[in-house]
Parts: sequence; structure tokens; C-alpha cells
Amino acid sequence: MLYLLRLIDLCFYSLLLAEETILSLHHHIGRILALVLAMGLMVSCSRSDEQFDPIVDAETEMDTLVSAEWLSQHLDDPDLVVLDCTVIVEPDGEGGIRSVNGRANYDAGHIPSAGFADLMGELSDGDSPLDFAMPTPEEFVAAMSALGVSDNSRVVLYDANYTVWSARVWWMLRWIGFDRAALLDGGLGAWTAAGYPLSTEGAKQAPGQLTLSLRPQLIADRDEVLASLEDGAVQLIDAMNGAHYRGEMAMYARPGHIPGASNVSSTLLFDEAGRFRSNDELEMMIDGGRDTRTITYCGGGIAAAADAFVLNRLGFTDIAIYAASLQEWTADPTNPMEIGEDAGR
Repeated sequence: MLYLLRLIDLCFYSLLLAEETILSLHHHIGRILALVLAMGLMVSCSRSDEQFDPIVDAETEMDTLVSAEWLSQHLDDPDLVVLDCTVIVEPDGEGGIRSVNGRANYDAGHIPSAGFADLMGELSDGDSPLDFAMPTPEEFVAAMSALGVSDNSRVVLYDANYTVWSARVWWMLRWIGFDRAALLDGGLGAWTAAGYPLSTEGAKQAPGQLTLSLRPQLIADRDEVLASLEDGAVQLIDAMNGAHYRGEMAMYARPGHIPGASNVSSTLLFDEAGRFRSNDELEMMIDGGRDTRTITYCGGGIAAAADAFVLNRLGFTDIAIYAASLQEWTADPTNPMEIGEDAGR
């Protein structure tokens, strides 16, 4: 299981849970303050064995994180679009790993009515030398429209690998101005564990009409990250595992992390069942003011999306993903890197 978790994303390959969950008293204080705020936001529509604190949009009547039970009850809603965002990461036979299109996994069995959102296809820029490079906003809108997403749709996203891939699509939807989307907590594993059926039939959604209302500030580029190194008002969060962050291993051109970045490994966001930890647990992992400009990164902008999703749920209001992440950053020797512990822990 440990090795499987290492293969979830190109951005992380080992778990050091015991070491990385030793949190400071400062974080506990932040947790208490956040709980006071969260008590005012709690609503009664969560499941009885709740793993997360719901934040329900009054207009859409859907939390940004939904349970398998909720999805099963709403699967036939006419405005609901379900999308499988799976990418498979597996050994390449030469001591490394490779990403494999999740289409075959989808074809073998998916949540009934779900379409397939192809992060290795139309949802990435295939002409870029970087893995999972962002497409143009217009290309992304066209791809999502073809999958049946309209302005008045509600969208539930899931994958088979701890929700990091679907988190990336969720963030891209926010990037183009669409907020009526949620992640399935626990992904495909939670659906099958609850005994709900799978289907091998293709999606039958008619094409949608989706309006582009771009939020460019949700995606950071290399220049903004570089400028942030001199700006104490910007917080960087590295979503890689601790060993990679500290420079004990290297998956990219150079080991370590971007100077000044704190480490919140995306693997720690999930419990043993692959569900997001409760908000009060997540509060203990993340520091910083809620209105602070916060940029997350990893290797290719996938794990960083899971961190960004959690930040959004915790009330951070100015979040961006450095989508090109360490693939781009470490390839240029003029971009500085650090090795060592997270000084904030």
C-alpha cells in the first residue's frame, strides 16, 4: 500500500507520516480559531460518519466535497454531470514510473452516467514539453462543454487515486469561472466500498454551453513565483512528500524545494481510506492568514491542486497553483532551490 501511495501522482513517491504530522503549538492555536469559525458554517446535510465539514453553496445546494451516499441519491438529477478524471501511475520497468491514460480503467468500470475527463488528452496542452501543461482557457472550455458541462450544471469529479487528479480538474473549472463543482470524497474506492454499482456504458450527456469567465490569478507562472521570493506577503506551499522536499531524493533536475516554501505533503490530506481528513485536522497542517496570497506547487501541478482544494475549503481567499511546478523550475539553474527541513514545523 505504501508503494501504491507513492505512485498516486508525479509529485510524490513516499510517505513519512509519523515525522510529518508532528505539528507546532502555533498550528494548534490556529486550529482552535478555525474551529470557532467553522461552527458557524456547519450544516446538517452531512453523512452520519462524516469525514469532512460541509461548506454548502446555497445556490447549488452541493458541498464542494460530497459523499458516495450523496452522489447515489442525486445521480439521476438532470443537471448533474459526473466525470471520471483518473490517471494511472505505474512502474515503467526501468526503476522509474510512468503516467498511463485512465481511459482503460474507465472502460473497465465507472460510476454510472460518468464521462471521462482526459487529463492526458484534451485537458492538457499536448504541444508542451511539460507533463499536464495547462491548455488554453478556450480549449478547456470546449473540452468541458463536449463532456456535457453547461453554466447551470452541477459537476461531481472523481478518480481512482486519492482525488488528486480530480482536484486538478476542479481547480481548472474554477480557473475558467465555474464554481458548481465538487469532488467525490474517497473517489471510486468510496463508491465501490459502499456497494454501489459500476457501469461499462459510455456517457450519454449532450454537449453543454459553458461560458468562459477567466480568473487568471488562480494559475501562477514562474515569474510570479520568482518575484514572491522577495515578497514576504506571499506564502509558498510545497505539496511534495517530505523526503523530496528536504532533498533526500530527487525526481526532477535538482533536489529540494523552492526557497521559503513550507511543506504540506498532499498525501497527508487523506486518511487510510483515501478520504479527506476533517477540517480541524487539516487546520493543524496549514499556517498563514486567510487573505494571504498563497501559491501551491509540486512536480506537475497535480498534488498542488489537492492542497489548493483544501486551502479553499479552509477559507483561504487568494490561492494559486504554480501549474508548471518543479518540472519547469528545476530545469532552469538560475531558479534557486533549498535543501533541508521546513523551518515552520
